[in-house]
Amino acid sequence: MPRAVDHLVIAAYDLPEQEALYRRLGFQVGARNRHPWGTENHIVQFDGAFLELIGLGDAFAAPHPGEPVYPFAGFLAGYLGKREGLAMMVLRSADAEADRRGFAAAGIGGFARFDFARKGRRPDGGEVEVAFSLAFAATEAMPEAGFFVCQQRFPENFWSRAAQVHPNGALGVVGLTLVHERPEAVGGFLSAFLDAPPRSVGDGLVFAIDGGAVACLTPSGFAARYGVAPSGPGLAAAHVAVADLAACGRLLAQNRVPTRGRDGMTIVDATADMGLPLAFVDPAAMRSA
Repeated sequence: MPRAVDHLVIAAYDLPEQEALYRRLGFQVGARNRHPWGTENHIVQFDGAFLELIGLGDAFAAPHPGEPVYPFAGFLAGYLGKREGLAMMVLRSADAEADRRGFAAAGIGGFARFDFARKGRRPDGGEVEVAFSLAFAATEAMPEAGFFVCQQRFPENFWSRAAQVHPNGALGVVGLTLVHERPEAVGGFLSAFLDAPPRSVGDGLVFAIDGGAVACLTPSGFAARYGVAPSGPGLAAAHVAVADLAACGRLLAQNRVPTRGRDGMTIVDATADMGLPLAFVDPAAMRSA
């Protein structure tokens, strides 16, 4: 069965500025959380998925390569040493240890499972404990992007219907686009990671996943689709479905967020979204990237 997106890790140099921006984009943004190793984040939650707005806190200490947290915190520090934006794609997992073994057997893993817990806050201010198990995957063909799966240990403490109501009408993540000069070079990895076969399109590959699609396009294919050149290889754009695209557009205009329309998408470009081209789309787009 094709996997589903669990969350997207969106890295920023200035986390308070990123939080303010995502409120202007019309999202309900959760309280600030702190990881034991020093990264800090805010959660933008949907039904079954979320955006993780993240930065390096003052207490952040880069881990050693041998530490289990390194594929997350070490990768994030390296990413922010070059740029900000969409750093990591995370898929849902029911058994992170089984996924870890599966990735190793497929030749896309070889990392230790990473378990951690932190305190979180519900919209009413109440404190709860949340915990996660992560299993990482990687390919030398695309070192610019991070990939892992996430298993929720206390899902009843994490998910909140109240946190999933957004002024912009956002419903969830329905598409991701990666960029590579030769999409076929990462096709095998993406197929194994997503548990989905590729479908060739004129400028790359598309993978149907649970609730949406992932595309890997050439730089020219990306430019043709989004009307702007990608900032480089790796994770290059995300699609969020909204209940009413016109109403979302009006809210963005009211909040003075620059957007442009293209092929049924309302796009906030990377220059206005701290490195991440974000496309708001109609719910029907849940059937395509």
